[in-house]
Amino acid sequence: MIIALDYDYTYTVDPAMWDQFIVLAKLSGHTVICVTMRYDNREGDIVHKNLDNKVSSIYFTGRKAKQEFLLEQNIIPNVWIDDNPKWILFNA
Repeated sequence: MIIALDYDYTYTVDPAMWDQFIVLAKLSGHTVICVTMRYDNREGDIVHKNLDNKVSSIYFTGRKAKQEFLLEQNIIPNVWIDDNPKWILFNA
């Protein structure tokens, strides 16, 4: 299973809990990726700092809808975890 985890207002609300979740998901054979609408420039530095060695990949959509962006990469998450699900389908 591919689990897409949002960064802002999801991971950032309780990083310790999400770190445990990521470890448990990986131990159970799942893939956890981070999908954020941030740009991968200075906006992405903190995301890299917090998640580079924890999740399988980090995707920066640059304000594009998350689902569309991942489809362009041929990635289809089975589970989305996001505080604001509208950003999965809509551009910012």
